[in-house]
Amino acid sequence: QVQLAESGGGLVQPGGSLRLSCAASGSIVSIGTMGWYRQAPGKQRELVARITSGDNADYARSVEGRFTISRENFKNTVYLQMNSLKPEDTAVYYCNANLYVTFPTTAWYDYWGQGTQVTVSS
Repeated sequence: QVQLAESGGGLVQPGGSLRLSCAASGSIVSIGTMGWYRQAPGKQRELVARITSGDNADYARSVEGRFTISRENFKNTVYLQMNSLKPEDTAVYYCNANLYVTFPTTAWYDYWGQGTQVTVSS
Protein backbone atom coordinates (compact mmCIF):
# COMPACT_ATOMS: atom_id res chain seq x y z
CA GLN A 1 0.00 0.00 0.00
CA VAL A 2 1.32 3.44 -0.93
CA GLN A 3 1.71 6.11 1.71
CA LEU A 4 2.91 9.70 1.81
CA ALA A 5 4.51 10.62 5.13
CA GLU A 6 4.89 14.33 5.88
CA SER A 7 7.05 15.96 8.52
CA GLY A 8 8.47 19.33 9.46
CA GLY A 9 5.47 21.42 10.43
CA GLY A 10 5.25 23.44 13.60
CA LEU A 11 5.04 26.86 15.20
CA VAL A 12 7.35 29.60 13.96
CA GLN A 13 7.57 33.36 14.41
CA PRO A 14 6.95 35.72 11.49
CA GLY A 15 10.06 35.96 9.36
CA GLY A 16 11.18 32.49 10.37
CA SER A 17 11.75 29.35 8.30
CA LEU A 18 10.51 25.79 8.18
CA ARG A 19 11.27 22.85 5.92
CA LEU A 20 8.60 20.32 5.11
CA SER A 21 9.39 16.82 3.88
CA CYS A 22 7.19 14.22 2.25
CA ALA A 23 8.37 10.68 1.58
CA ALA A 24 6.45 8.25 -0.60
CA SER A 25 6.64 4.54 0.17
CA GLY A 26 5.06 1.34 -1.08
CA SER A 27 4.71 -0.39 -4.42
CA ILE A 28 5.93 2.56 -6.49
CA VAL A 29 7.30 2.13 -9.98
CA SER A 30 7.67 5.75 -10.98
CA ILE A 31 6.91 9.21 -9.60
CA GLY A 32 5.46 12.03 -11.63
CA THR A 33 4.61 15.50 -10.39
CA MET A 34 4.84 16.10 -6.65
CA GLY A 35 3.47 19.12 -4.89
CA TRP A 36 2.36 20.91 -1.78
CA TYR A 37 -1.08 22.32 -1.12
CA ARG A 38 -2.43 24.14 1.92
CA GLN A 39 -5.76 24.78 3.51
CA ALA A 40 -6.39 27.53 6.02
CA PRO A 41 -9.48 27.53 8.27
CA GLY A 42 -12.57 28.51 6.31
CA LYS A 43 -10.74 28.50 2.99
CA GLN A 44 -10.41 26.13 0.07
CA ARG A 45 -7.33 24.01 -0.43
CA GLU A 46 -4.88 25.78 -2.72
CA LEU A 47 -1.75 24.89 -4.61
CA VAL A 48 1.44 26.18 -3.01
CA ALA A 49 4.08 24.67 -5.29
CA ARG A 50 4.65 21.66 -7.51
CA ILE A 51 7.59 20.10 -9.28
CA THR A 52 7.62 17.74 -12.24
CA SER A 53 9.79 14.68 -12.68
CA GLY A 54 11.98 16.87 -14.87
CA ASP A 55 12.46 19.35 -12.00
CA ASN A 56 10.28 22.07 -13.49
CA ALA A 57 8.67 23.97 -10.63
CA ASP A 58 5.90 26.50 -10.33
CA TYR A 59 4.60 28.41 -7.36
CA ALA A 60 1.57 30.27 -6.11
CA ARG A 61 2.13 33.98 -6.53
CA SER A 62 1.78 34.50 -2.78
CA VAL A 63 4.85 32.36 -2.01
CA GLU A 64 7.08 33.08 -4.99
CA GLY A 65 10.54 34.17 -3.88
CA ARG A 66 10.00 32.87 -0.33
CA PHE A 67 9.34 29.15 -0.80
CA THR A 68 11.41 26.60 -2.71
CA ILE A 69 10.25 23.14 -3.74
CA SER A 70 12.75 20.38 -4.49
CA ARG A 71 12.84 16.61 -4.77
CA GLU A 72 15.18 13.68 -4.34
CA ASN A 73 13.95 10.93 -6.62
CA PHE A 74 16.19 8.22 -5.15
CA LYS A 75 14.50 8.88 -1.80
CA ASN A 76 10.98 9.30 -3.26
CA THR A 77 10.92 12.57 -1.32
CA VAL A 78 9.76 16.11 -1.98
CA TYR A 79 10.69 19.12 0.16
CA LEU A 80 9.28 22.58 0.72
CA GLN A 81 11.69 25.14 2.13
CA MET A 82 9.66 28.02 3.53
CA ASN A 83 11.47 31.27 4.36
CA SER A 84 10.25 34.69 5.45
CA LEU A 85 7.07 33.12 6.77
CA LYS A 86 4.04 35.32 7.32
CA PRO A 87 0.96 34.83 9.52
CA GLU A 88 -1.09 34.33 6.36
CA ASP A 89 0.98 31.22 5.60
CA THR A 90 -0.69 29.52 8.57
CA ALA A 91 -2.50 26.43 7.30
CA VAL A 92 -2.45 22.67 7.13
CA TYR A 93 0.01 21.71 4.41
CA TYR A 94 -0.68 18.60 2.32
CA CYS A 95 1.71 16.66 0.15
CA ASN A 96 0.43 15.39 -3.19
CA ALA A 97 2.07 12.95 -5.57
CA ASN A 98 1.19 11.37 -8.89
CA LEU A 99 2.54 7.83 -8.65
CA TYR A 100 2.77 4.85 -10.99
CA VAL A 101 2.12 1.87 -8.75
CA THR A 102 1.59 -1.86 -9.02
CA PHE A 103 -1.18 -2.14 -6.43
CA PRO A 104 -4.19 -2.24 -6.50
CA THR A 105 -3.57 -2.17 -10.26
CA THR A 106 -0.64 -1.07 -12.37
CA ALA A 107 -1.58 2.51 -13.14
CA TRP A 108 -1.03 6.16 -12.27
CA TYR A 109 -2.82 7.32 -9.12
CA ASP A 110 -2.99 10.56 -7.19
CA TYR A 111 -2.08 10.34 -3.50
CA TRP A 112 -2.36 12.74 -0.57
CA GLY A 113 -0.56 12.93 2.73
CA GLN A 114 -2.35 13.34 6.04
CA GLY A 115 -1.35 16.99 6.40
CA THR A 116 1.00 18.86 8.69
CA GLN A 117 0.13 22.03 10.59
CA VAL A 118 2.18 25.18 10.01
CA THR A 119 1.44 28.07 12.36
CA VAL A 120 3.14 31.44 11.96
CA SER A 121 2.58 33.59 15.00
CA SER A 122 4.45 35.76 17.47
